Amino acid sequence: MQTFHIRYRNTQGTLMRILNAASRRALDLPVVQAEPAEHDHQVTLALEVNQKQVGQLYREWYGIADVIKVSSGAASAWAGPHPPAGVSIEESRAAARA
Repeated sequence: MQTFHIRYRNTQGTLMRILNAASRRALDLPVVQAEPAEHDHQVTLALEVNQKQVGQLYREWYGIADVIKVSSGAASAWAGPHPPAGVSIEESRAAARA
């Protein structure tokens, strides 16, 4: 069981897109807790996943425009693609929206 913490801007449908990434893979959602976190919001998910699913979930969650940060207990073990170091997430999202 891994716990994921996803920080996001609370815009219409963002939380549903986050949860849909897990439900589409037929993963049980035994723990889901969404709450305000400073100026943004945060959802905590506990999921039973393998390493491949962790990579897929990270990739899909980072593909959601309003997701700010994704972390988990095994985040250091996951070595999937991230935005290039020289480009901020905000810049890459602004370019994607254009």
